[in-house]
Amino acid sequence: MSHEVLYRKYRPQTFADVIGQEHIVSALEGAISSHAIGHAYLFCGSRGIGKTSIARIFARSIGTSDNDTYEIDAASNRGIDDVRALREAVLTLPFESRYKVYIIDEVHMLTKEAFNALLKTLEEPPKHVVFILATTEMDKLPETIVSRCQTFSFRRPTADILKNVITTVAKKEGLTLAPDAAELIALLGDGSFRDAHGTLEKVMSGAKSKKISREDVEQVTGSPRAEIVRTFIESLAKRDAEGALSAVVELKKHSSDPKLFLDLVTARARLILLTRIAPAIAKSHLADTALEDKEFIEKMAKDTDNAVGATFLRSILSAYDIVGATPISELPLELLVAEVTQQSK
Repeated sequence: MSHEVLYRKYRPQTFADVIGQEHIVSALEGAISSHAIGHAYLFCGSRGIGKTSIARIFARSIGTSDNDTYEIDAASNRGIDDVRALREAVLTLPFESRYKVYIIDEVHMLTKEAFNALLKTLEEPPKHVVFILATTEMDKLPETIVSRCQTFSFRRPTADILKNVITTVAKKEGLTLAPDAAELIALLGDGSFRDAHGTLEKVMSGAKSKKISREDVEQVTGSPRAEIVRTFIESLAKRDAEGALSAVVELKKHSSDPKLFLDLVTARARLILLTRIAPAIAKSHLADTALEDKEFIEKMAKDTDNAVGATFLRSILSAYDIVGATPISELPLELLVAEVTQQSK
């Protein structure tokens, strides 16, 4: 029996299953209920956020069977001959449905000649055909194509949404995810349901028990250890350059990703600031935080003499902007340390 990856196993099957794209669902359901089905839709947004899943759901919701639904990968069917074959195929009537639905994924990969050929079909589409174009790079689409479609912009799921989804999936798989483990997987997901599911699957395959801790996730993914994050923040807050740079050395020793490290530092520093200035708001964020991190955040928030504040966070964001843009991976972190520790109190 072949293994089914988690993202496919738990992909939404109905509009009710869709999470984080309520504005899209509402518009499409409205079109269906008012019998205002368009001939061409354009779904745009980053990878792994449900564009093709919702396209499939929409096709089923307008009564199109699997036999009359066609999914085409434009990355491997990008030439004019491929689109000419498509133009001929759309002329035939559906096998058993009112509509034939063509889902063209990564449509921006089509050649210029292929776009011109597709445009002719979009200008005079058969009444029995619905096109759903999906892209991660809308800026690469010709305006003539975009103008003939109803455009829907998909949102990247927040870390909280990913955390809840991953926790639910783990439970269905018979596993218990520690809150800080789920948080780390959500950050590693980087705004993608597919990537978050993939990370969870990797962690599950390496787990030694049914209870998955943050340490398990760190070990399997090579993520920065929580204590290094805390040491870095505390040293920066005290303007202790040597302590903060020692944490950077540890980070490099374990080949951890500086970008992910700054993600974790930013999240913790933000909670420290919120706990200090708006404790009622911070309380809801801290509810699912691991006890050790929660105690650290509360301790740092009480110390009003440390450097954690708005300027501190702005410095972190400045470092984040140049991560990956320098030949020395740890340089943005070293510049951050220099900037914060040399700031006057």
